Amino acid sequence: MLSDRSRTLLKRFLAVFLLLAVVLLAWILRQKGGGDRSVVVYTSVDQVFSAPVFRRFEEETRIRVRAVFDTEETKSTGVLNRLVAEAAEPQADVFWSGDSVRPFVLVERGLVEPYLSPEAEQVPVGFRAADGTWTGTAARARVILVNRQRIGERPLPRSVRDLSDPRWKGEAAIANPLFGTTTMHVAAWASAWGEDETKRFLEALKFNEVRIASSNGEVKRLVISGEVTIGLTDTDDAFVALQSGAPVEVVYPDQDGFGTLIMPTAVVRMRGGPNSEAARRLIDFLLSAKAESMLAASGAHMPLRRDIERPGHVRGVGEIRAMEVDFAEIARQMERMQPWLRRWAGM
Repeated sequence: MLSDRSRTLLKRFLAVFLLLAVVLLAWILRQKGGGDRSVVVYTSVDQVFSAPVFRRFEEETRIRVRAVFDTEETKSTGVLNRLVAEAAEPQADVFWSGDSVRPFVLVERGLVEPYLSPEAEQVPVGFRAADGTWTGTAARARVILVNRQRIGERPLPRSVRDLSDPRWKGEAAIANPLFGTTTMHVAAWASAWGEDETKRFLEALKFNEVRIASSNGEVKRLVISGEVTIGLTDTDDAFVALQSGAPVEVVYPDQDGFGTLIMPTAVVRMRGGPNSEAARRLIDFLLSAKAESMLAASGAHMPLRRDIERPGHVRGVGEIRAMEVDFAEIARQMERMQPWLRRWAGM
């Protein structure tokens, strides 16, 4: 039998052993992303495309993703306004924007914590901020979706300006320019053409009875159904239309002129977010080759990285004549144009 001293030493040994085991287990879980760690991300990237990316991240890191998705009608604007409203008490760790312009609203307000992800080195210089305030990934383009049955033998539209051409009177649609990527597109016109010419063009659209849809997804539906002949939308919505077997064709506008607007999604780390380490892990994943490959396959997003194998139906960014844009200037144009656009839209 053990003496009292031996039993005491054994108990102490077991206590130390159990303590070390608990510490080791916690360390292992922490290295694997285990425990109760989580990360909060607000996103205006379509849920059908972004949710699978979040699930893959959870599977690989065991970090829970708590995502807040924007609505189709208020795309980018809804979560952006929420981030601004929560500035005093930040709830989000990461903002994954459906475009590369709205993050500048947060940068201007001092709500962004710069983060230079090691994955950012693979992103072309024009699609990321040198100071790490935002980094682009998985891009879309603004395209004209055409119903082939309705257009008949008429030549295809080749420019966004064609939407104001009388030959398409009552046969075209765009999404409400107060929301989503249409706002960015209008601001890009204002940056390239000047505000006065852009306003004249928008008034010409109204005179040409261009239909104002609630969203890019609604533009897609109108073209597929044949309610309109042409519609200005994004490549992910156009891809869905093509996949549905609808009689549609996609035109990359202004390839012989000022070019097509290319819009990378953008990843931002929010200042004061509650889960800083998990935020960095999520940002690294969103900028990775794996995430870009998933978005290329599921939503025809154009990879920015050069090391991505993309499906045959997805064009590379280098294959398209792109508009020369300054995303910061477009952000400023969006702010300036908003009051006028509200009056134009009757809101």
